[in-house]
Amino acid sequence: MKLLVIGLDSMPADLLFSMKDELPNIGKMINNGIAGVLESCHPPITIPAWMVMMTSKSPGSLGIYGFRHRKGYSYNEGWIANSSSIKAKKVWDYLAEKGLRSCLVGVPPSYPPYPVNGNLVSCFITPSEKVDYTYPKELKQEVEKIVEGRYMFDVVFRTEDRDTILKDLYEMTEKRFKVIKYLLKKERWDYFMFVEIGVDRLHHAFWKFHDKNHPKYVPNNKYENVVREYYRFIDGKIGELIDAVDDDTCIMLVSDHGTTSMKGAFCINEWLIEKGYLVLRNYPDKVTDLDKCDVDWSKTRVWGWGGYYARIFLNVKGREAQGVIPKEEYEEFRDELAREIMSIRGPDNEQWDTKVYKPELLYRECNGDKPDLMVYFDNLYWRSAGTIGHKSLYLSENDTGPDDSVHWYDGVFILYNKSKGNGGVMLNRLSIYDVAPTVLEIMGLEPADGMEGKVIDEAVNYVNGVKVR
Repeated sequence: MKLLVIGLDSMPADLLFSMKDELPNIGKMINNGIAGVLESCHPPITIPAWMVMMTSKSPGSLGIYGFRHRKGYSYNEGWIANSSSIKAKKVWDYLAEKGLRSCLVGVPPSYPPYPVNGNLVSCFITPSEKVDYTYPKELKQEVEKIVEGRYMFDVVFRTEDRDTILKDLYEMTEKRFKVIKYLLKKERWDYFMFVEIGVDRLHHAFWKFHDKNHPKYVPNNKYENVVREYYRFIDGKIGELIDAVDDDTCIMLVSDHGTTSMKGAFCINEWLIEKGYLVLRNYPDKVTDLDKCDVDWSKTRVWGWGGYYARIFLNVKGREAQGVIPKEEYEEFRDELAREIMSIRGPDNEQWDTKVYKPELLYRECNGDKPDLMVYFDNLYWRSAGTIGHKSLYLSENDTGPDDSVHWYDGVFILYNKSKGNGGVMLNRLSIYDVAPTVLEIMGLEPADGMEGKVIDEAVNYVNGVKVR
């Protein structure tokens, strides 16, 4: 059995499934295959979500809680996740042990490129096309020949220049699919997987023009149809891939998380200052990163980071260099802080559905540099703004550049085979953890010990020609 996995970063289940009649190729996959909502991990963020999917290990097990991490118990040292941060075995590692070959394009995080039994082209975190970004190294020359110049890993999407974003999105996606089609035909593979990051960038740059429920939506705007048009473009490219593979190849379409409208950003550190938890010697006269503020750590008990969710850190005696909170009071203090955070209301005094998690209760195990608390303001609808100097708790915009959307839990799972006639079934809610064991089962391997998901039985039945109910 050969398997082609199409990864569309941030593709939301509700919109994709509602558009199936506008998308002839994806619609055919849904109508003749099996499909369902794929619930993401906590946090539902590109890094770590794709690796959660491909290892069936939680972010806690992986020790990857997002893109950037605090370094140990430092106040202002951090590190950025990359391919070398992932120590767990991935699907293609298990396949390689059985002599099966894989071809991987853009699966985050895959920079720096690493050896696989097959081929690899790295992902959106690649710093430049000037570095080595393929395995084997000489594949880079083939890639650049195929795209006739510069291969594109990402686009600048946090800018008001929407026309340039749109032009770059189409150019990047066109080049990616040229490389994918080339490798599909040229290379010998059993497992082929790629991730298109353009869908995610599209949402962040254009969601307020598309979603009528977005607080900044304006009817009949210039970019009203941009999201649907790009989806139709992607659908056409997927159709070319369906045509390129034989009838015995199964095609899986998945997304790592969904997307929804961003209502605004909550200034976590401004709130902590207001509450007396975070103490500055001098309040900045302009918007400033926390790391560049004059923090009095000897009087500070709590600080936070911005992002799609807030990471909260406690200043604990004997743990941090200038710790303040006694260790014996840690749990009581953390519980009190969590209650206070959950009581935060919106700018119009509206009730929020804020979620506060202790990592060690969220995951089976917690490795690496975990935060003390993880906070989803209004259940992810409000971003966390970590910068200081706004003189306000609420921002209508992201504090690090234009951004129209936030990540949501509901991704997509679709499995399709041209020669199967036993599909057309919508499944109950699935888990991102179930993908890796299901892939291994489809490929004829037993799911590995320690995987946190389970095999999707309907997927295996579908592949085996058994009627799916």
